[in-house]
Amino acid sequence: MPGFVDLHVHSRFSSDGDFTPAELLEMARAAGCAAISISDHDTTAAYPDALDAAAGTGVELVPGMEVTTLYDGREFHLLLPYLDWTHPAIIRIAERVSAGREIEARERVARLAALGIDLTWDEIEAASPVAPPLGVTIAQILLDKPSSKSAPALRKYFEGTARSWAPYHFYRDYFMEGRPAFVPKRHIPLLDVLELAPEAGAVPVLAHPGAYFENATRDDIAALKDRGAAGLEVFTSYHTPEQTDFYRGLAAELDLVATAGSDFHGRIKPHVRFGDIRDGGREVLDGLLARRRTA
Repeated sequence: MPGFVDLHVHSRFSSDGDFTPAELLEMARAAGCAAISISDHDTTAAYPDALDAAAGTGVELVPGMEVTTLYDGREFHLLLPYLDWTHPAIIRIAERVSAGREIEARERVARLAALGIDLTWDEIEAASPVAPPLGVTIAQILLDKPSSKSAPALRKYFEGTARSWAPYHFYRDYFMEGRPAFVPKRHIPLLDVLELAPEAGAVPVLAHPGAYFENATRDDIAALKDRGAAGLEVFTSYHTPEQTDFYRGLAAELDLVATAGSDFHGRIKPHVRFGDIRDGGREVLDGLLARRRTA
């Protein structure tokens, strides 16, 4: 199977994704991609319809999900390629995460309202009907409102060349710890997911370990390997060349599958284009399948 693989792509079933599964599969076909995993945030709602969309495209679709978790007081993201989306373990994970995300989102909106920012929960639900939104999605919904452009507190997000990054700047200003609309994270413990997910055939892969909010160390990754992590996303839009080299070395040292994923979303991440990450091939899929629990 020639072509590259991208095991970290988001569809419209993520609160911050733009494209349908069928559109993503067409992008993959046009780009010469051999396989993708639609790994939406904390939901498998793209399946099984996405598999029907893959038929006839020549692109292999690996069922997956990206789970937002907590480990050692930090937010870690875990990819679950090859999961069975109908398995009770996956359903339990998704339900736990969704419940926590809704509480977070409601509290964030309430804190913004208390600051005099014009945003209601009804607007959030209407703009993000599939899953409770992450903080950056709440920011995007707010900044998409026509009235926001004239709000004095929001004017700076519409100025200059950084407008496309405005949701991230808003998140930094309002939702990070110590900021006026910060709320504690209620994510599922990463170790719980490592225990549950293999029951459903998933092969746990730590996503973008060098991301600023994870900054995973060798000790972190070694400990997670001992608890069931099988792969490490080495090739990703988050990593500098130096980080890529570092994590590639760790994957080899710790006998983890080095995976590749762009974390493509669309508008919310304008710097990430589909097909930017082309470092993984069939060997990535073979490596993960060799570690999959099937019984």
